[in-house]
Amino acid sequence: MKIRRILATAAAVAVTTPAVVLSATPAFADTQPAGQAQTDPTRTGQAQTDPTQAGQAQAKPTQAKPTLKELEKAAAEAQKAYDDAVAAEKIAYKVLEEALSETAPLTVAAKAAQKAADDAATAKNTADKAVTEARAELDKLTEEATEEQRTAAEKTLTEAEAAAKTAATAKTTADAEAKKAAGLAEDARVEANKTYNAVKAAVKEALDAKTAADAALARAREEENQGGGECVAEPGLTTTVTGFPSSVTAGTKTTFSVRVANGTDKEMEEVLTYAGIHGADKGGTKDTGAYLKLKWSTEASPKWKDADNDLYFDAVGALEPGAQADIKLRLDVDAKAPAGQGLTLITGGYFNEDGACGFAPEDVVYEFDIKAAADKPAPRPTPTPSASTPAAGSGVTPQGSGSSVPVTTTGGTLAATGSSDATTQIALAGGAAVLLGAGAMFAVRRRKAGADA
Repeated sequence: MKIRRILATAAAVAVTTPAVVLSATPAFADTQPAGQAQTDPTRTGQAQTDPTQAGQAQAKPTQAKPTLKELEKAAAEAQKAYDDAVAAEKIAYKVLEEALSETAPLTVAAKAAQKAADDAATAKNTADKAVTEARAELDKLTEEATEEQRTAAEKTLTEAEAAAKTAATAKTTADAEAKKAAGLAEDARVEANKTYNAVKAAVKEALDAKTAADAALARAREEENQGGGECVAEPGLTTTVTGFPSSVTAGTKTTFSVRVANGTDKEMEEVLTYAGIHGADKGGTKDTGAYLKLKWSTEASPKWKDADNDLYFDAVGALEPGAQADIKLRLDVDAKAPAGQGLTLITGGYFNEDGACGFAPEDVVYEFDIKAAADKPAPRPTPTPSASTPAAGSGVTPQGSGSSVPVTTTGGTLAATGSSDATTQIALAGGAAVLLGAGAMFAVRRRKAGADA
């Protein structure tokens, strides 16, 4: 529960912190490129410097946990910011398309200016050719040419040179105009692309903020709706184990059964069975639990299945008042398992949609010997199971062919229990540390189930 509160608070702070997500009108004024750092002294968490307190540590205000109303407001604002960013992206894309098109005004103007420059170049070439021809005509005149002929040829050359000079000036001007127009068109395309990329980045930021705000709100609502208190002991919920072995051999599989009964007058909507399995070598210093695997099956689902990662069997489902359910369990011992001792804890619990949560107040620990595949140890007496006394009125008594040490939980911790050599050695190997109080286990499971919903 605590970690969920922390996550919800962190996400809410992230999405409610002042930040510029998008600053773009249809004209895209003041658009800032993506990735450019921004400095905002009002931003939560940014270091503040007081000129009058230079070098002195500044106290940071504690961020209060946001209320559900504040989270709803943050989520709504994040949604609006995202919608606005998406709308701006569409506009920016349209502007980019227009800027890249052949019909864009600046592109059309650039093409016209370039055509004028080309025409000016053609005119200059023509004028230069006229000068060349006029000079050639003048040079062809012989001494026999009249004064009138020479004067006319010189006049033609002078006029051609003047026209060529004018054409050259016109070409220079046209080239400059064409270059300027082409630059304006290219700048428009670059700016449109730059703006579109900035708006795309803003859309991503807005989507991230919206996702965080939605997640924070969902977690807060789930936490509020979960209700209920801590899991409590439910004397009417009992588990009975039958056929548990006193010893197993490496490379074998042993089947036993568990019956879960609802001896109360209320329905249990989701009933779970927990079966922890642990092992240690003969010296009690090495954990051998990895060689021990539990599988389960029911009449409705006869195929053997592995326990989940938390060693829970979800096969029971709901139990009406007075109802019971049977689960078959199978202990698989790896062929490489070394000789030693084993320990298992069988218990049950439930939780309802309204937040109610309970656990069987009496858990049964079963001890068993583990024989190596090649070992042929001398026979040893089979310990007599110690009786486990269920709560009054439950009508169910734990039983089994192995040694049984009842464990009673109080307030989510293990109460003092009996101990044997096997229990001591497995404790040394660290396996018994996982045999937590049932109340703690099912409280965790209840919250885990809620978080996964």
